Amino acid sequence: MDYDAELRVLNARLRRVYEIRPDDRVIDIGCGTGQTTRDAARTAVLGRVLGVDASEPAIERARQLASEEGLHNVTHEVADVQVHSFEADHFDVAISRFGTMFFADPTAAFGNVARALRRGGRLVMMVWQDHDRNEWAVSIDNALAADQASSLGRTDAMDPFSLGDPAAVTTILDAAGFVELSFTDVHEPVFYGPDVAVALNWVCGFADVKTTLQQLDPAATERALTRLGRTLEAHARSDGIWFDSRAWIVSARRA
Repeated sequence: MDYDAELRVLNARLRRVYEIRPDDRVIDIGCGTGQTTRDAARTAVLGRVLGVDASEPAIERARQLASEEGLHNVTHEVADVQVHSFEADHFDVAISRFGTMFFADPTAAFGNVARALRRGGRLVMMVWQDHDRNEWAVSIDNALAADQASSLGRTDAMDPFSLGDPAAVTTILDAAGFVELSFTDVHEPVFYGPDVAVALNWVCGFADVKTTLQQLDPAATERALTRLGRTLEAHARSDGIWFDSRAWIVSARRA
């Protein structure tokens, strides 16, 4: 299991709306290990694609995979999008698959992205809708909640649902210099593994779940793991463990 496997259905939906042209210059924000960067590079065959992420191990893996696939029009950089000095007015398209929800100052970050885009350049990103609309998040919370006072150990700085409200996102992107905003509802399942054992190991690797389990005593941890296992089992199908999810594809243009 990895993040690309989890998001494979959502990724297919996002890839269909990029509308990347062969000669486009593309930046992939929060690219992780680079699946979306490589997807873009295979389309922008006459252009260039830059994948950026704050995680050095993720970027190293992204570079390795791009090299193994023989993609020569792609580069990767370790970068904080909020402050990185991108070449101004350079990129035609900025893309992101769940890579924009954790900015400490989202207006500053998106403003920096806007400056990196040429005038009229496009932003296409996928973000989670609100927590309560995502079955995977609600189910995990419910499984853990019995032994703690609050749901998952999230902070404002690590909230995967921080861009779930279209009104708030519109305010941020307006201030950052974007226009022609649109929100497309994406209602597709996420994959957690071929069986309960693999899925449980995957879920226990989530930062919020790890933080929560570390706060519990051994007996409470065992009870929480049992409930998580039962929750995963309840979502088993013949082709693995699946949960409902809701996301937005947000599209905009630099003014």
